[in-house]
Order: sequence, then C-alpha cells, then structure tokens
Amino acid sequence: MEDSRRRGRRVLLLLAAMFLLPVVVAFSLYYGDLWRPAGSASKGELITPPRPLNAAGLRHADGTAAAAEVLQGKWTLIYIGDGACDDACRQALVFGRQSRLALNNEMTRVQRVFLATGNCCASDYFNAEHPGLVALDASSAEAQALLAQFPPERARGLFIVDPLGNLMMRHDTAQTDKGLLSDLKKLLKLSHIG
Repeated sequence: MEDSRRRGRRVLLLLAAMFLLPVVVAFSLYYGDLWRPAGSASKGELITPPRPLNAAGLRHADGTAAAAEVLQGKWTLIYIGDGACDDACRQALVFGRQSRLALNNEMTRVQRVFLATGNCCASDYFNAEHPGLVALDASSAEAQALLAQFPPERARGLFIVDPLGNLMMRHDTAQTDKGLLSDLKKLLKLSHIG
C-alpha cells in the first residue's frame, strides 16, 4: 500500500513537471538575459527607445510657425535635408510618396514631412511634384533640439514617427525594396491610433 502511494506521488510529480517545466523555461528565456531572438519582423532600423519629438522652432516656408502638434495625430514619414533638395533628396521623397500611395485606403493615415536644415524650401518643386508634402524650416537654433533627437546618420533616411509624436524607425532610401511599405502596413494594421 505504501509502495503504491509512493509510486502514485512520483507519477503525479512527473506529470506536474512535464507541464510546468516548459512554462518555467519559456518564462526564464523571455524575461531573463539568457537568450533573445536575433531577428526582427521589421524591415527598417528600430530606434530604441522611441524618442518623443518636440516640434518647437519649426516654421512653414512662408515663415509662419508650425503648430506644436504638426508631428502628431498621424503616422509621419520624415525626410531631413537641405531645402534646395538635390537628386538624393528627390529620390527619397519620390520613394516616400510611392510607399504612401501604395497604402491605398490607409494612405490618409500617413503624412509626409520634409525638415529643411537650410535653404528652405524648393516650394515650386514641392508643389508640382509632391502635393500634400509638409515642408518645414528646421534651421533655427530652437529647432536644433528637435534635429538632435534623430540619429546622426540622416543621409538617405526616411524616418517613421508614430501618431503620438515618437520617433521610432529609420529606413534607408537607397534600398528601394518593399520594406518601408511592409512596415507601414504592419504598423497601420496593428495601430488603433492615427
């Protein structure tokens, strides 16, 4: 009788271990520092932690101050460069425009912003080729605090800002694959804001 009880306890403990051990291992791997998956589902470069952006000091091309919430309320694609907009700038803006247009019905949830670090702005080109592009002068000393929030590698970069105004991702415009479009679709699908 005592022998069968011991055997029953062992079986019960073995069954409990079989069900609890995977949970304990998974918990320790996920929350511990032992292992993290190397890959990511995003195609762009994540900016961690996301950085809240303050739009103070930004001005429209006509000199009027931009609203404090100009980078909020929608998903925002930002390109930073000289306001004269050279060939690399034009290619990046076309890439951003095409990616936004490819979103079809969801494109109204995404805005495009050009932050000019000087020579603001090639308004004739922007009006003719990029209707809806928000061109802002970021050359003031006050706007430099905003530009400092962006990674130093800005060349050929399109940055994604969430609807709460947080800088969260960078895409290299030299890689004109569908990575930006893929990330935007995922973000819009999973987001209930903006």
